[in-house]
Amino acid sequence: MSTTDTDTATENGPTGKAAGPADERELGAAGAQLSTAPAEEINVPSMGPIGWARWFWRQLTSMRVALLLLFLLSLGAIPGSLVPQTGIDPVKVDDFKQRHETLSPIYEKLGLFHVYSSVWFSAIYILLFVSLIGCIVPRTWQFVGQLRGRPPGAPRRLTRLPAYTTWRTEAEPERVLEAAQRVMKRRRFRTHTVGGAVASEKGYLREAGNLLFHIALIVMLVAFAVGQLYKAEGGKLVVEGDGFSNSLVQYDDFKSGSLFDKNNLAPFGFKLDRFTATYERSGPQKRTPRTFRADVTYWEGADGKEHKTSIKVNEPLEVAGSKVYLLGHGYAPVVTVRDGQGKIAYRGAVASLPFDGVNLTENVVIKVPDYRDKSGKKDQIGFQGQFVPTLDLSTGTMFSQFPALDNPALILTAYRGSLGIDGGLPQNVYQLDTSRMKQFKKSDGTPFADALKVGDTMKLPNGAGTLKFEGIKTWATFQISHRPGNDYALVGAVAALIGLAASLFIQRRRVWVRAETGADGVTVVEMAGLGRSESAKLPEELADLAVALQSEAPPAPDPDPEPEAGPEPETGTAEAEAETDTAQPADPAEGARA
Repeated sequence: MSTTDTDTATENGPTGKAAGPADERELGAAGAQLSTAPAEEINVPSMGPIGWARWFWRQLTSMRVALLLLFLLSLGAIPGSLVPQTGIDPVKVDDFKQRHETLSPIYEKLGLFHVYSSVWFSAIYILLFVSLIGCIVPRTWQFVGQLRGRPPGAPRRLTRLPAYTTWRTEAEPERVLEAAQRVMKRRRFRTHTVGGAVASEKGYLREAGNLLFHIALIVMLVAFAVGQLYKAEGGKLVVEGDGFSNSLVQYDDFKSGSLFDKNNLAPFGFKLDRFTATYERSGPQKRTPRTFRADVTYWEGADGKEHKTSIKVNEPLEVAGSKVYLLGHGYAPVVTVRDGQGKIAYRGAVASLPFDGVNLTENVVIKVPDYRDKSGKKDQIGFQGQFVPTLDLSTGTMFSQFPALDNPALILTAYRGSLGIDGGLPQNVYQLDTSRMKQFKKSDGTPFADALKVGDTMKLPNGAGTLKFEGIKTWATFQISHRPGNDYALVGAVAALIGLAASLFIQRRRVWVRAETGADGVTVVEMAGLGRSESAKLPEELADLAVALQSEAPPAPDPDPEPEAGPEPETGTAEAEAETDTAQPADPAEGARA
């Protein structure tokens, strides 16, 4: 009569509990090496230096410590995202220190303003790197040894395995084993015959995926390190009609990794032909940009051919191994300044920085160092104010009401005196130092200021000169980034996902088929399976294999039971017949289903 054992268990024991010494003796090599994870050792090392070093190395290369270090690395990246970083935006760091005088010294001591170059973050990073390598190398060699070896022989008692089935057949044992090998090979099992049984194994990709996942983590760590050491990035504000060449003096701000050679900047450049921006004019998304595009002409090399393209948000220009990102835009009023003698002292577009990020009200600073008053005496003059793309006086404010150029106006006041640029110290072109200057005033003594439309001219008091508002240009800010490790990081991330999926969804399992001649001369077939972890799929797979094998080794009829001594029952009952039908299924193959 066919019997079935469909209980599932872990690799340690048929009951799902930790296997004891008896279970280990029963399974033998059959239950070993389903994983390349190192065996846990509880031996206390000697107190000598070698013993402690060995103990420390085993702890460092354990999976628990690797996961702990990975968790600590993730926690360490949190302040790097929330706290301003010196390497990214030193202006925000200075502003943070001014607003948080109590926290700033603590953050400074903990290295939270430069997390990714701090000692503690580097220590976690290096320890994780060493831990992964020390964990992967021995497991890789062990896995290679498993691939070169053969599945272990069947244990003595197959009935102790988590999935088990048996039936009787009239086919010869040799024929059953040959058929079993064919069935297993069709299901992509590795098989061989040992000790009168067919041993087969499947699911090696699970461990391969596990190793791939850890190797991918190392690739990502290396890519991150390369990207930080050899990175180079900077920002540049370009006015329509102007261009940029990838040289150090062209950047408004520039930072690089410690191993990057600033003399090896890739030769390329581009010119901003036109910037286009449109905005939503009504509804809840009013003022939201709808079109945000920079049309540029770029070239690679000193005599490279020019190409035209458009740069959009999240659609950078890739040239010479670098990426050019579009960050923002604003307006540059075009002005002409004449001195007291009527000569042109300054002419050009003045890029102005927005201090209202929604409606683009901008701060305007114009510095004119080469200026002469009406008597011909050398002097310096400066203008300060704001540019308003959409001025609406009905609101009672001088701030823009919309980011588009609906009603542009230039509101300025003027100063004369020392601009402070003759001392040789660098100066912010977007700020005007008025500490050594005097503001122009009207005849009644009130401060002088004027609001100009395009084409208007401001006349300074006492014939000191004029400023004409000629027109408006648009500027755009770009970030030029060179990070050589990004492609490798992407490959590592994709490989990590593939390896993780393989390690989670592929099950390592073994199946044995034993065929022996019974006492009555009929062959008894036993099939059993063992998986690395508890899973309902193992009994189902074993049932399918049993059904496939029964096509070549069909079940034999069960022998008639020998009559027992004693009085015979008078009549058979319906209950007895039902029990007989239940104990002996009409289809013997059903007994192999788990």
